[in-house]
Formats: sequence, C-alpha cells, structure tokens
Amino acid sequence: MNTLKEYLQQGIKEEQRLLEAVSKEKFVQEKLPYKRTALDPIMSKATMDYHYGKLHKAYVDKANDDNKAVFQVAGAFLHNLFFPQLQEPTSINKPTGEVLELIESKYDSFNNFKSRFTGEAMSIQGSGWIYIDTKGDIKTIQNHKMVDNVAMIIDWWEHAWALDYQHDKAKYLKNIWKIINWNIVNERINGNSQQEV
Repeated sequence: MNTLKEYLQQGIKEEQRLLEAVSKEKFVQEKLPYKRTALDPIMSKATMDYHYGKLHKAYVDKANDDNKAVFQVAGAFLHNLFFPQLQEPTSINKPTGEVLELIESKYDSFNNFKSRFTGEAMSIQGSGWIYIDTKGDIKTIQNHKMVDNVAMIIDWWEHAWALDYQHDKAKYLKNIWKIINWNIVNERINGNSQQEV
C-alpha cells in the first residue's frame, strides 16, 4: 500500500510529465464550435464574453509566457477541454453510446449519476472542477491540475456560473446537462478527441 507521501509524489510527477508534454507546444485557445450566444439561456453571452473571451484567453496567454506557471498552463488546458464539449441547449439531452454504457454500469442510471455528480460537486470547498474520467469515475480537481483522462468536465469556479446564477450553483449544474455534447464525450472515451499530452 502506498503511503500518502508516495501517493502525492506520484501525482506531482504525473502533473510534471503532463506539463512538460504540453509546454513544448504553444497553447492555442480552442475555437468555439458555436456562437457565443448559442448557449443562452444556460450560459449567457455576458458569461461567455467574460469566461471564454477574457479569462480563458488570459490563461492561454499566460501559459505561453516564458515564466509560465503550472496553474496557468493547467487552467488553459482545462478550459480547452470544457468549452468544446458544449453545444446549443436541447430540452432532452441525454448521454448515448459508450458514455451511457459507462454511466449505467457504474451508477445504474443517468439520474443516479447526476445525483452523485451533484453531491461531489457541492462538496468542493472553494473553486475547482468536477469531471467523469474515461473509465466512468467521478473525480474533482481543486483549483487547476493537469489530468489526461477527462471524458466530460464541468468548470466549478465562480466565474463559470455567478453572472447567470448568482449564488445558485446547483441550478447551474442542473442546467448544464442541457448543453453537454455527448458525441464529444464519446470521442474522448474512445481516445479520438482528448488534447494531446
């Protein structure tokens, strides 16, 4: 059994490996596969202008500085996973294909999965991310951290939801399921879309 120290050292080494891999290339802000107004009313144009247009761009710009920090590189990386997996809202938007099989095998149903996912998200103290990995496990990230097994990720920082939902981040999470592009999630599970690391 690994000690806590060994576990932490292993995590630090993995993050350094990922950072070295992505630092060799210039970071580019992923282009949106939709207009900034397309996610309304789930995510308003004001949120998109601020979150994607200013904050995400700043992470990318700082990740390309000579004095890049792990925090900035990880922030750019995670946002490059978050925004492309979104799509225009649909009233019935449920997972299909491989992600549905993973969810049903681990959580019995999409509703059970959403309940567990919400519980994990609401337990995050401060800012971070919550995601389902390519094996179907729900995981969280405190602040920013490089990970290479993301199938679907939700930004849990205040800037992602505060303009549209004020203090009601549970409502943000309830609504965001309407804009997840499950085809992208399936591509990531199949290894076809994950950002190279």
